[in-house]
Amino acid sequence: MAETHSLQDLQQPAVSSKVFVQRDYSSGTISKFQTKFPSELESRIEKQQFEETIQTLNNLYAEAEKLGGKSYLEGCLACLTAYTIFLCMETHYEKVLKKIARYVKDQNEKIYAPRGLLLTDPIERGLRVVEITIFEDRSIGSGR
Repeated sequence: MAETHSLQDLQQPAVSSKVFVQRDYSSGTISKFQTKFPSELESRIEKQQFEETIQTLNNLYAEAEKLGGKSYLEGCLACLTAYTIFLCMETHYEKVLKKIARYVKDQNEKIYAPRGLLLTDPIERGLRVVEITIFEDRSIGSGR
């Protein structure tokens, strides 16, 4: 039976190092991360795959922060109900944050975990960085 690795396998091995992808403030204070490829990941993941992941995260955060009629209506209803409406309704922002959490989990299961990496949801780091944990080589590749 060929050895495969899953997200659960990465809970046990020793952490080799961590890579932090910083926020990109060139467009102001919107939630956007740098797409510059960290050299520490060169032997682990393709540059195109990394950039695609970060760009998708940037697009999702832009969607969350987009102002429109729906956001305006949510604000008006919140004021009219003394914010009690949020006890029975999720905001657009909360819905997109859940979508981002699912995307990060999916990326970890399909792309990052099999390569000995773990992508951390940026919301867990206060939207300051995208953290990528690199696990020791002994946990990957021995059965491939």
